[in-house]
Amino acid sequence: MALTAPALGPRTHRVRSPCRPEEETLAHPMTHRARAPLRISFAGGGTDVPPYPAREGGAVLSSTIARYVYATLRPRDDGVVTVQSLDFGEQVDFGVAEPIVLDGRLDLPKAAIARVLRFPGAHASSGFDLFLHSGAPPGSGLGSSSAVVVAVIALVASHLGVHPGPHQLAEVAAHLEREDLGIPGGLQDQYAASFGGFNFMEFHAERVVVYPLRVRPATVHELEHNMLLAYTGTTRVSDHIIEDQVRRFEGGERDSTEALRAQKEIAHAMKEALLRDEVTTFGALLGEAWREKRRMSDRIATPLIDEAVDVALRHGALGAKVTGAGGGGHMIFVCEFERRHVVAERLIELGLGVSEFTFSKEGVTTWRVPG
Repeated sequence: MALTAPALGPRTHRVRSPCRPEEETLAHPMTHRARAPLRISFAGGGTDVPPYPAREGGAVLSSTIARYVYATLRPRDDGVVTVQSLDFGEQVDFGVAEPIVLDGRLDLPKAAIARVLRFPGAHASSGFDLFLHSGAPPGSGLGSSSAVVVAVIALVASHLGVHPGPHQLAEVAAHLEREDLGIPGGLQDQYAASFGGFNFMEFHAERVVVYPLRVRPATVHELEHNMLLAYTGTTRVSDHIIEDQVRRFEGGERDSTEALRAQKEIAHAMKEALLRDEVTTFGALLGEAWREKRRMSDRIATPLIDEAVDVALRHGALGAKVTGAGGGGHMIFVCEFERRHVVAERLIELGLGVSEFTFSKEGVTTWRVPG
């Protein structure tokens, strides 16, 4: 997949390495750490899911938030790799020289490790312990699974003396999830976690183009002032929403196809609203994005989601939508600030977990500390 990245503004992408790999010895081991941001998707979700990008070209507007997947790696000298996930309460162990078996137990990090071990120039490893923790569960609509993959690739690569850039990280992560593991989904999450910040992304048959957006600080602060993030308490891992969406598009279903095309148009309009500092317009367009998203599959909305949107709009929200495939997970709301607390109260009454949040400028970051 050929990749280009026209720069509309400066990117902050750091892979810090205070010492060279050869300077790290078993007598003085370094602990390696990484974090990759989660994201919220404003519009265009679904147009990044194959085969739509190859046939009509996709477009997504999203931003990362200050919630993260965290990873820690500690070298060991016995040739064993352990992977422990706090979120799943599970641990797997295998020899660093052994073929990695994908058996349904922490397959995402295991596959990421296997891919990095095949990177050209990767130094031989004597083993390590890998510890993972995410700020959101899988299927929560915040791109956490892809953020795990990006964080593990960046962290293990740094440990082995390889430092891929954000485009390569995202491309490898996307290929791993969608092709190696056959997990259905789009391509936006890997690029969001790799680049960080506000991005407008275009998806084509053979390339992904990431346009970093120069959103004024005052506009970012206003969005943070006016927005809410709400968790429905359920995830959509087993709902097969993406498969249903693809089936409808490939079958030529009119509603689904028109909704996908409208999503692209709204993503462009929301980008312009952001760059023009038009937060009220941005909020209204968020509502339009949700109305079109509902048409893509009848599995996207649930009675709770529909009720939450209706209640929020009646009490001062300008727009609301699910951020992710749908069927559960997280929702975002743009409100009139003076009414935001009322919207929050009403959503809590419905049983949603409501929180404020801030945006993140950085993509995946790695660093080292004395072990």
